[in-house]
Amino acid sequence: MSQPVKLHVNVDHVATVREARKITEPDPVLWAREALAAGADGITCHLRQDRRHIVDSDVRRLRESSSALFNLECSLNPEMVGIALESVADEICLVPENRAEVTTEGGLDVLRSRERLAEVIPQFQSRGMLVSLFVDPDLAQLEAAAALKADFIELHTGCYANADSKQGQLEILAQACERAFELGLRVNAGHGLNYVNVGPVARLPHLEELNIGHAIVGRSLFVGVSEAVREMQRLIADARA
Repeated sequence: MSQPVKLHVNVDHVATVREARKITEPDPVLWAREALAAGADGITCHLRQDRRHIVDSDVRRLRESSSALFNLECSLNPEMVGIALESVADEICLVPENRAEVTTEGGLDVLRSRERLAEVIPQFQSRGMLVSLFVDPDLAQLEAAAALKADFIELHTGCYANADSKQGQLEILAQACERAFELGLRVNAGHGLNYVNVGPVARLPHLEELNIGHAIVGRSLFVGVSEAVREMQRLIADARA
């Protein structure tokens, strides 16, 4: 496979550790700089309504600290959309959000949110931001995303990551990649990916970016940020070779 897959590192859970004590360390911005220095292609964060990890100042500082690609995840909540519009992020990934969830539990229902998405997607695109919709690998959702003229879809890989037998879920993801490509959508993927299960996903057709956070943050506790990023990059590159 000739097309390399970019690694975007999600720094949310560096902030999770910081917020456990409500202090200033560890700093997700400094951690992000180390990840980028080690070769990460971009940085991702999710500003949630409850500010359980990333906070507003993190978004500003992450954008100001580097010219690398910055991907901001947010819900369709009006406050969050307003912050995202002012963030000058390169990419906006629109995600569902449930305050009771531990982490994002599934893809955005594009069909049910069509009216709201039709309102906000052009606002982002008019400011030069690429728009990604975080969706389950469901063909109807992909068709709705294409009709709304989203730039990307990010395929939710949680069902694959959690499956005991992964081949069936992998085939569903591959079919979704092919259909997204046919519809003119660019393809990203993420959620639940780690050092054991990333390889088959990295081999999916038409894939451009993987967003991975928790596994890399966890691995960095043992080997440091730089080596954790490099290990993941090697796994992705080996899978594509």
